[in-house]
Amino acid sequence: MLFDLEKASGAVAYKLLTGLVAPRPIALITSMDAEGRLNAAPFSAFNYLCTDPAIVGVGISNRPEAAGVLKDTGLNILATREFVVNVVTEDIADKMNICATEFPHEESELEAAGFTTAASAVVKTPRLAEAHAALECRLYQVIDMPRSKIVLGQVVSVYVEDRFVDPKGPYVKAEELHAMGRMNGLGNYARTRDAYVTINRFKYEDWKRGRE
Repeated sequence: MLFDLEKASGAVAYKLLTGLVAPRPIALITSMDAEGRLNAAPFSAFNYLCTDPAIVGVGISNRPEAAGVLKDTGLNILATREFVVNVVTEDIADKMNICATEFPHEESELEAAGFTTAASAVVKTPRLAEAHAALECRLYQVIDMPRSKIVLGQVVSVYVEDRFVDPKGPYVKAEELHAMGRMNGLGNYARTRDAYVTINRFKYEDWKRGRE
């Protein structure tokens, strides 16, 4: 089938893109409003985009029940100009899913999910203590879209539990961290445990020699 996204609705684009751009990393974002109230919400329209400077991007849509009103995470980031991306692993996946619920503004997703917080090293917004890795971000740029915003954050500090770091790199021991990925908009996820395949890159000269 062929889909013309210039003519299709946003709902059609969402269903197709979330099913094909997969697996996607999940950003469980902690943010704080101007009064210091914390929020936690997962986003899979997320990835790293640049390393110098270190930039991550996340798409944050408007609230579905309130036209033109950005979700709390977006409002908080605009207010405080900072946020923390907590890496979602298998052991906190269920808690992450609770944070995806649209709680009333006065109710805490963190408390409902049973998350606790730990102080960040650079930004004021705390990370989740149960997350094994986190990226502390300051707002770098906002790109306005009709019904959402693309938020670019500069990563100013990275926390990784010692047991998941090979200091020789430093490299993240991803095969032990077991981060999870989002597969589509139907509640499907991908585990990385026992799923790694190593495909080493090679130089052009080696590729050419292998064809001779």
